[in-house]
Formats: sequence, C-alpha cells, structure tokens
Amino acid sequence: MLSWDSLLSATRYAHPAAQDPNRSEFHRDYDRIVFSTAFRRLGRKTQVHPFSVNDHVHSRLTHSIEVSSVGRSLAISVYHRIKEHLPKHLNEHHFGMILQSACLAHDIGNPPFGHAGEAAIREWFRKNRESAPLKSLTDNEMCDFENFDGNAQGYRILSKLEYHFLDGGMRLTYATIGSMLKYPRTALYGFPTSIFATESELYRETANVLGLPELENGVWTRHPLSYLMEAADDICYSILDVEDAIELGILTFAEVRDMFIFLCGENIDVDLEFKESGQNFRDFLSSIRGLAIQNLIDDVSQVFVDHYDEIMAGKLNKSLIELSQSEVMKGIRLAKNLGRDRIYPDRRKTELEVGSYTTLSTVLDAFITGVYEYREMGKNSYRADRIVRLIGQAKIGQSVSTAEAYHQVLDFVSGMTDNYATYLARQIGGLVNPL
Repeated sequence: MLSWDSLLSATRYAHPAAQDPNRSEFHRDYDRIVFSTAFRRLGRKTQVHPFSVNDHVHSRLTHSIEVSSVGRSLAISVYHRIKEHLPKHLNEHHFGMILQSACLAHDIGNPPFGHAGEAAIREWFRKNRESAPLKSLTDNEMCDFENFDGNAQGYRILSKLEYHFLDGGMRLTYATIGSMLKYPRTALYGFPTSIFATESELYRETANVLGLPELENGVWTRHPLSYLMEAADDICYSILDVEDAIELGILTFAEVRDMFIFLCGENIDVDLEFKESGQNFRDFLSSIRGLAIQNLIDDVSQVFVDHYDEIMAGKLNKSLIELSQSEVMKGIRLAKNLGRDRIYPDRRKTELEVGSYTTLSTVLDAFITGVYEYREMGKNSYRADRIVRLIGQAKIGQSVSTAEAYHQVLDFVSGMTDNYATYLARQIGGLVNPL
C-alpha cells in the first residue's frame, strides 16, 4: 500500500527546505510556477481554437488557472473525506495547494497549436527518421521524439529547464511533481507519456522519495492525487470547450440544454435560468456554472473514496470520470460527445490545424538541420551558428548527446507561442533546404 507520509513529501531536488512563516513549501511551488516564463507563454497558446479573435475564448493560460481552481476545491473535498488517513501535520489548505500547483502546471509543456502541434512534431520526426540529422539516434532515443507529448515536455520544464537549467529546473516539491504526472511511464512505451528518457533518472529519484513503486523498467505507479488532477482537467475542458463553442457560434443553447440539465440537477430549472438571463449565454453560465462544477466536485470526491483502497494499492487503471455512474456525470459525457462530433471537427479549426503542420515543419526543418550542422562544423557554418544563437543554449554543441541537443531544439520550439511560431516560419520559410 502507498503511504501518504511519503506521497506528500516536501523534498525538493538538490535543495533543502527553508522555513518561511508566511508560505508552506507547497505555496512556494505555486508561486514558482506562476512567475515562470513558461507559464506566462501559455497566454498565447491554443486551448482548442487557434488564433481566435474573440477575447472570451480560452487560452492554455486561462484553462490552466481554472483547472487549478477546481483542483484545489476537489482536493479539499477529498481531504475531509479521508483525513483520518492523512498525516496530522497536514491541513486541508496544504493538501489543496499541492493539487492546485500540479493543476496549474499540467499544460505548461504544451507546444504551439495544442494537440495539433504535438501531432505535427511527432509526424515530422517519424517522416524524417532516415535523414542525416536523425540517423545516428538509436531507436530508443527516437521514441522520445516520435512519441512527443506536451505532458513529458512539461515535466522536463519543471525538472530541468526553468530557473535552474539542467540543475533541477524549478525544484518543486516531489509531492507536486508526482501529482502532475498522469502517465508515469517513459516514451519508450508509446504515446501518451509524461516522461522522456532524458528525465527518467530524475523521475526515478522522485518516485523513490514518494514511495511510488517502479512496476517495470520506466513504468511507475500513479500518485493518488494525479487522479484528481486528471478529473479537474476533464471537468474544465469538457464544460469550457462547450462554452467557447457557444461563444463562437458553433453550438446553440438548444444543443447544450440537456447537458446542463444533468450537470445542474433537478433543483435547477435550466430553461427558466436561460430565460431570466435574457437568453444571454454568458449571463446564463455565470449563474449556473458554479453549481454545475460543485456537483461534479462532490461526485468525483465520492468516487475517489469509493475506490480508495484500489488507488492506494496502485491498481486503479481507469479515470475517476470513467468510473462515475451518476446523473451529473452524464452531463460530462454529453459534453465530450459534443466536443468529438461538433467542436473539434469545426472547419475553421481544422484549416488552422492543417496550417500548423506546415508552420512547425518549416521551423523543425531549419532548426534540427541547423543544430546538426553546428555539431558537425561549429561556427564554420554561418547559418547554423545563427540558429544556435537564436535557440540560446550554449550547451547544444558537443558537450551534450545528439538526443539531448535535439531535445533542446524542442525546448525552444515547444516553448513558442502560436504567434511567434507563425512569425518565425514566415521569416525562414523561403530559406530552408528540406532534409
């Protein structure tokens, strides 16, 4: 059985805890994430709809803030249900802050253009496997690139890149790190993944402190709080993707009415609420969104308790959303169906996603080739030298492996905002020699 005493460890990488009368170690995690440049860039990264001119549509930044809010409430709700199992020194606010920080950072590694950007990166590496820059990589090293995942890039940012480059990154508590990893397995096992091979030893150290068993080489037991992080993300994107679709005219109130009836329960007359809001969907949502989310928090908290023994034994292999059989969860399932059938196939969204493939292919053609040439010829290649300067990593030369050098390219590329990736692709588009 997993132990909360180790699962909630405030240990940090190469960094002893320092007492602060105003902030717990977990509050420090939250502050470090909020003030990071990687988090700030999420403001111009796609959640669902690229380059929306509507200011009410969610970006990765607003989505992450909302997930963190729901995650905190979810953790506190669970705390009061299981507190007899938890360390006595830990209160509900510390417990909530761990999950709030994990949720805040859960999308910090997403590349430009969201899931379409992830797919574009994976496809580029698979298509160019036999090119000169990639030929020297082993099949195991290629797994990191061919199974590229924003979740794994997020862990890389937190543990290696931001603040202390290649020396612990943000140096967050291991409890927060463990809570954020939804797929604690290396990319060797395919997509999705939360860990690249380059960070596997770092996570092995984290898992040892947290008491998370390694089930097989590169596969670990999930942290119990990661189930709550996953649920908070599901709750937010399911409801708020629908909200954005209404805002953009993709869906009408009539199409989402049944969803809100399930989410709000029998005590709320959804039709009356919509009428009293003047049939203004924003006003309608402001009056019922909180109730719908609270109903979901109560439901998910109870599902966590119902499956507590299985979670603590490290044997739960489904999400809490999947396991719920409640009426309120029917609303989330309707929302996901609307997303699959109506929102994600939207024509404008699809056109922009197709464009994102071209954008990222152009950038990767230039930067992977440039770094390859730099490692071969150094400053003798004017173009390669300028590309390495643009990336800004002096260690991208011979001092690191080829795989790590290309990871540093992806650190730069995946860190781009949608706008900057588009701008850069236009600047270099006519100057790239295909691999």
